[in-house]
Amino acid sequence: MPNPKRRHSQQRGAKRRTHYKAEAETWSVDKVTGETHLRHRAHWVEGKLYYRGKVVVDKAPVTTEGETNQ
Repeated sequence: MPNPKRRHSQQRGAKRRTHYKAEAETWSVDKVTGETHLRHRAHWVEGKLYYRGKVVVDKAPVTTEGETNQ
């Protein structure tokens, strides 16, 4: 593996790192639920997982035909 023959200065390393910036997260409001969420990520609302306004996973309790809710 290649190694530098001489040591790079601190200024040289700092120049390379100037492009790495922390950015604020972008939040959006879901048109269907009205909840705020991170962009391009699914979010949970009342036991349902939404992505782009559509239900992806529904964690509602599963009931069988012979079972009654009490």
